[in-house]
Amino acid sequence: MSLRARPRAVLALLGTAVLALFAASPAHAATGTPTTPTDLYNGYESCSTDVARPTYLWAGNGLNVEGIPGDTDLSVGPTVSLQYQVWPVADPSQVTTVTRNYAVLGSEAIGNLPAEALTDGQTYAWQAQTVVGEQASDWSAPCYVTIDDTRPSNAPTVTSPNYPQGQWNPGGTPVRFVLDSNGVSDVTGFEFSWQQDLPVVGLAEIGSHGIPAFQNPYDDPEYFVRADTLGGSATLDLVPPTGSGPMRLWVATLDRAYNRSEVTSYQFYVSSTAPTVTPPEPAPRFGKPATFTLAPNPAQQSLSPVVSYTVSTSGGQHDTTIQVPAAADGTAHVTITVDGFYNESVNVRSTSANGWVSDTGGWYSSYDSTPTVNSGVYTEYGSSGGAGVPGTFTFAPKVPDVASYTYSFNGEDPVTIRAGAHHTADLTWTPSESGGQDLEVFATTSSGIRTAPYDYYFSVN
Repeated sequence: MSLRARPRAVLALLGTAVLALFAASPAHAATGTPTTPTDLYNGYESCSTDVARPTYLWAGNGLNVEGIPGDTDLSVGPTVSLQYQVWPVADPSQVTTVTRNYAVLGSEAIGNLPAEALTDGQTYAWQAQTVVGEQASDWSAPCYVTIDDTRPSNAPTVTSPNYPQGQWNPGGTPVRFVLDSNGVSDVTGFEFSWQQDLPVVGLAEIGSHGIPAFQNPYDDPEYFVRADTLGGSATLDLVPPTGSGPMRLWVATLDRAYNRSEVTSYQFYVSSTAPTVTPPEPAPRFGKPATFTLAPNPAQQSLSPVVSYTVSTSGGQHDTTIQVPAAADGTAHVTITVDGFYNESVNVRSTSANGWVSDTGGWYSSYDSTPTVNSGVYTEYGSSGGAGVPGTFTFAPKVPDVASYTYSFNGEDPVTIRAGAHHTADLTWTPSESGGQDLEVFATTSSGIRTAPYDYYFSVN
């Protein structure tokens, strides 16, 4: 079954209710002359007027044909009829006629040539005429189609000279695939993907007046490649979607009607080519810029020099992704401010001159940026003091350069106090009633970076 059948069938339903086989055209009072239909299409593709070069089409649900009816009197209608005839080129006497009633002047009118009138493997001619009342235009020049309802009988064969199937291979160079039609003579090309679900073939964009613009799959080199000759082969150089581990490419052949074969898969394995990421010190300080050194995988660098790195941070307060150019030796430096509340990762992928993208190398650190809270009267998780009994709470940092603290009791509006000379601060607070209390506090550095909040729970007697 052609992969174009489903979208065609959907549009065909729009016209089915107003199609009639051998139906008479509705009467119209016309003063003009019907004109021969223009913009003829079959299966969303432009009609071929060369019998030696017919369009190959799947017609398992019949064949949609269309044209734009016209009339010299634009006041007619606006509905007219469009009549289609189809016959085998080998026997022009076997004519089947289909009439599309209630067509609209100036817009494509779809007719469905019935499947029972179309034999697999046969070449047919079809033509169209505009009918208004008792008047009919001249017939259009014939369009020629060959019906192909048979999918390719064999799945393609797939080989690779530099990434043997089922084996581990060093990465760093694109994978060369050789795709072969496997003895099927009418294969025009191949569809391939790193995902098992292959894209739909042969869709069309419908423009003004209903005119279709067929999307030739071979215009999309990400998923399709033409064979070097009908029934031939093709060579691809592809970079896997991920840098290392198991890889599988899925491949099918397409014939002249874009019928798809069974799918062949080719699996292989790629060793890691991840770069190294080295911080300036084992534990960069929170809130302070740190310059990391990026170095390429030696094997990848020897095959094709690394030209850039994609650097992403995660876990921080201002995560970002940037591109960093590499020096001639493949190394690079990037400055990052580590400011995640609890942890931060620096993830790096390298790109080589030949297009190879490595898997991810990285650096990770976890830490505690929350401030500490102490009180001589109201101890954490304890029950003490009382209503009207003041208590002092001391805030101290775990990270450098703290300039202030922001606190809130029991979800009330937050209050900010400045830190002292040693980056600490004292708060005196007097409870108005007994019961459980939640003191939440976070710190802010002089450069405006917030720490993680800390919740200090206690109870007032």
